[in-house]
Amino acid sequence: MRLTDAQIADAQDIAETLTRSPDKLVRLLSGRMTASPKPAPGHAAPANGTTVDGLEPEDPPAEPLIIRMSDVQPERVEWVWPGRLPIGKLVVLDGDPGCGKSTLTLDVAARISTGSPMPDGYTPDAPGSVVLMSAEDGPGDTIRPRLDAAGADPNRVVLFDAVREPDPNRPEVMRDRPPSIPADLHHLERIVTAEKAVLVVVDVLAAFLTGKVDSHRDQDVRGALAPLAKIAERTRCCIVIIRHLNKSGGSKALYRGGGSIGIVGAARVGLVAGSDPEDDTRRILAVAKSNLAAVPPSLAYRLATHPLFKVGMIHWEGATKHTADDLVADRHDDPDDDRDDAARALVMILADGPKWSKDAIDEMVLAGYTKDQARRARKRAGVVTEKYGKPGDAVQGWKWRLAANPEDGTEDGEDGSSQNPASFAIFVPPSQPVDAQTDR
Repeated sequence: MRLTDAQIADAQDIAETLTRSPDKLVRLLSGRMTASPKPAPGHAAPANGTTVDGLEPEDPPAEPLIIRMSDVQPERVEWVWPGRLPIGKLVVLDGDPGCGKSTLTLDVAARISTGSPMPDGYTPDAPGSVVLMSAEDGPGDTIRPRLDAAGADPNRVVLFDAVREPDPNRPEVMRDRPPSIPADLHHLERIVTAEKAVLVVVDVLAAFLTGKVDSHRDQDVRGALAPLAKIAERTRCCIVIIRHLNKSGGSKALYRGGGSIGIVGAARVGLVAGSDPEDDTRRILAVAKSNLAAVPPSLAYRLATHPLFKVGMIHWEGATKHTADDLVADRHDDPDDDRDDAARALVMILADGPKWSKDAIDEMVLAGYTKDQARRARKRAGVVTEKYGKPGDAVQGWKWRLAANPEDGTEDGEDGSSQNPASFAIFVPPSQPVDAQTDR
């Protein structure tokens, strides 16, 4: 059988499509090719966007979009708290465990909810609503009492606690799961819009990132935070994301936050909370970065226990000369101090009982340590490792726990090495002068 010129042209078109774009071939064979076939010699090409043999015309090409600056209306930056919390922007708050980051943000949230003066004397025009996302504190035993201690209007503060959805394995059953970023940002935007919130606090960021987001990979982080920044812009709220400091050392506060530098890069203001270099009992809130205004003075504060509610509260003490870089400088000169800090952190994590090794390591990472540091801390703190389950069991693996006595231990650890748990006792944290809840 001899092919006609039109059939030959169609065959050539199919071959070219297969070479350049196999997915278009599938649409061609299903009768929905987006690129029109070439007309055979002697045949007129279709005019005015009509199709050949019922096939769709070629998709319009992508085009660049520009914004001419003469068409842009200049706007002034507005603030929830001038110099620190800009409206419609992202803010990062970094700090070590123990500096009161959560207590501090709830103090600010309480002031916003009642329209009370900020620590530097600035008074908001009116009360505002606040949305909280908390991965570490309970709403009944920690968040509400801290808000009460700070004098908040609890009717203006809501907690985005969970997402209710059908169970993937049993669609007829509804389940609650923690919200995640960026998967559940559409839910967050609905809440912020409904509450007319002016402040959102994400405590801590790493706990809410989906498993597909690597917090140490710049591209992943910016992909997750870009839509969060758009929510802040559309709803005209300030979104504060909290991080722990990393253990890398260094004298620049801007580089000390956990995860990728892209996190603080996406924020318009970077805050740091840390210990006063001259007074271990006092804390300081400083601005490490501001893209929108001059850096305001740092503010000193102390953590205390509320006499009635028995939870942490903030006592502000006014401006101080110390900068954000002062708060992180020379914190890790002695390697032994680093190792002791990590061991103490692990002891605190295991204080409530044994944990699966993966869970214990994940909590150490959230506290700002690496996985290798967590494993070394296990040995240094004398943590006991025990194997649970046997082959074939649904649940099996390694658990970490604190030694009950100096002789307690296992013959063979998770990594095949013997353990010496006797030394863990030296890392039990000393009693604190304030309530235990003030250290977060």
